[in-house]
Amino acid sequence: VDGGAEFMSEFEEACEGLGVKLFVLPPRSPKLNGHVERMQRTFRDEFYTRPLPSQIPELQKKLDAYLDHYNRERPHRALNGLAPLEFLAMMQEESAPQSHMC
Repeated sequence: VDGGAEFMSEFEEACEGLGVKLFVLPPRSPKLNGHVERMQRTFRDEFYTRPLPSQIPELQKKLDAYLDHYNRERPHRALNGLAPLEFLAMMQEESAPQSHMC
């Protein structure tokens, strides 16, 4: 986490309850969390610029749909044009033990 005020109290307690260890990054260190910064920019450019519902349940549905698109369908340049789940499946196939037939 970047040490911002949003990572206080309830969030930290929830992470502790789940056994998730948090690491606070030093100030002004974008190179340490560049992937997160890039993803946040993508969300800002592609999701938050659209008209969004004001009610939380409806907003959550739209966000869930965008996350599904982001992970399953949206091409990522850093992944050679694959969506993250496509890239993951490819990596798992490559690392799976190969069975040889005689």
